[in-house]
Amino acid sequence: MLSRRIFCSALLGPMLLAGAGTTRATEAPPGPTRIIVPAVSSGGTDILARLIARELAARWGVPVTVENMPGAAGGVAARRVMRAAPDGRTLLMASTGTLMAAASGADGGLAAQFDVTEYFAPVVLVAAPPYVVTLNPAVPTRTVGDLITFARARRAEGRPLRYGTSGSGAASHLTAVLFQKEAQVEFAHVPLLGTGAAMQELLAGRIDLLFAPPQTVRGSVDVGWLVAVATTGATRSPLFSDVPTVAESGVPGFESIGWFGLIAPHGTPSPIVGRIASDTAEILQQPELLATLANIGTALQPSTPAAFAHFINEEVAKWTHLLRDAGAMRIDVLPR
Repeated sequence: MLSRRIFCSALLGPMLLAGAGTTRATEAPPGPTRIIVPAVSSGGTDILARLIARELAARWGVPVTVENMPGAAGGVAARRVMRAAPDGRTLLMASTGTLMAAASGADGGLAAQFDVTEYFAPVVLVAAPPYVVTLNPAVPTRTVGDLITFARARRAEGRPLRYGTSGSGAASHLTAVLFQKEAQVEFAHVPLLGTGAAMQELLAGRIDLLFAPPQTVRGSVDVGWLVAVATTGATRSPLFSDVPTVAESGVPGFESIGWFGLIAPHGTPSPIVGRIASDTAEILQQPELLATLANIGTALQPSTPAAFAHFINEEVAKWTHLLRDAGAMRIDVLPR
């Protein structure tokens, strides 16, 4: 869960935003580079990764490609990057699920302590959009308050509402666990193979609700195929400005925002990490990239590699504590 406090204290420190008169590391990756995206093509993360790849290729004079590798809430892609050569030529568009998988033990249980720098070289935070509490229209509620009341009644009948996720340990799963804790409700978890699969199940009515990325559900909500009852950020999403936040809707203080950013294999030289970070930060300020960020419901989130590493460790610690308190100890394990 990403809060404004963490943005201010951890991410908005010295920034690797290069501009006129700004010194930049000179060592780029030494050859063709790939960005592995732990999701299917054409999603918001994939589109953003491809725009970044195009601009990095133009700056470095080498091919930079995107490879889609969904599975295990990011764990499959994370394993590939962990085993790659630490030369900056293999990058991962990481997310909450990716790092929670890395923090898991061999049996899927959560590790007591985790330090991302023992597994990866964090590079730069790219974006941090909220989620949309999205219902199949057959669910007869249109507000968070009514959803909570209805969910409690269904649970008492032995027929809990079913919520889908893109995998155990993914941000959509963690957000749902937090919602259940704060709202004092209980749903039935249906882990699926990615957000696309979860959307198909929601549209078909085989699950009842989904904590979904804004750009994923916007079209279906606009035409009435799905219902958006709230967003999970501290403020309303620009893509759903008429939809209240969960906190506005009777769950005070609720906030959960997903994130994704670039990370490299452990041991990647600092000059290469710094160059990738500074170049990506510049690229993200271009109008086309800013528009893409807006289209997925977020804005520029600048960071340094060190601040990004600190942020990741704080995130994993918070979510681990939540899952332990909730008794939801197992997540999709990252194969070793």
